[in-house]
Amino acid sequence: MAGFRNGRGRDNRPPQQQPQQAPYGYPAAPPPHPQQQQWGRQAPQGGGYGEPEYFGDPHGAQQHQQQHYAANTPGHTQMFSVNEDPYGDAAMYDAGAAPVPTGPRLPWKALLSGIVLRPAPTFLQMRDHAVWGPALVVTFLYGLLAIFGFDQARDEAIGATLSTAIPYVLMTGAGFVVGGLILGAVTHTLARQLGGDGSWQPTVGLSMLIMSITDAPRLVFAMFLGGENSLVQVLGWATWLAAGALFTLMVSRSHDLPWPKALGASAIQLIALLSIIKLGTL
Repeated sequence: MAGFRNGRGRDNRPPQQQPQQAPYGYPAAPPPHPQQQQWGRQAPQGGGYGEPEYFGDPHGAQQHQQQHYAANTPGHTQMFSVNEDPYGDAAMYDAGAAPVPTGPRLPWKALLSGIVLRPAPTFLQMRDHAVWGPALVVTFLYGLLAIFGFDQARDEAIGATLSTAIPYVLMTGAGFVVGGLILGAVTHTLARQLGGDGSWQPTVGLSMLIMSITDAPRLVFAMFLGGENSLVQVLGWATWLAAGALFTLMVSRSHDLPWPKALGASAIQLIALLSIIKLGTL
């Protein structure tokens, strides 16, 4: 009896886990593998296979939780990375900058013929190229001959001595150059105020060329027929309208403006040309 009370005489082996009896009509499940039983005993003790280190360690779980909250409190913000912009550096884009030139600089012959024969592509190609050389030379030569297109000025120049006529003609040519520069600068300033983005050098140079080239037909006939001739007057109005169309097209291409704004930017220069050259009030 004592042996039964102390447990001696009983089977001291650990009790085997009895397989659960399957319901009637289903095959019985196979007994668990001994290795699976060993993993099952290790799992409640912590550090089981395939589990986190703090699974069975309450102190480890508490430490992980404290780190999680500490990383998101003020002063302990977690670091994160931002992906690079797939479209490149946004700072490289300048909304107000003029676009890249659409073509190489045209030589002076192609430039002068392009203004007359193909103005739209010529103005677009030269919108970022300075044209000081052709503009100054052509305007100066035009000013030298412009004095002979006015009856009174032509008579004074012809009747004067050579020493007096030459400075008078040269001053007239220089005056047309200075006037063209001022009127071109006014046109550029108005275009910028109306939202244009073009450069001032191409705008001023091209406006000087337009002023000189468009008035050339009237000037040729005025030198022989006089400024008061009916044919000269008709040519003057026709070439003035052509100048208005070219000014509008040039400002529109050079400053990316719609034609009403481009025409408005050219209005002062057109009025000045009408009063000084076409109406003969020089």
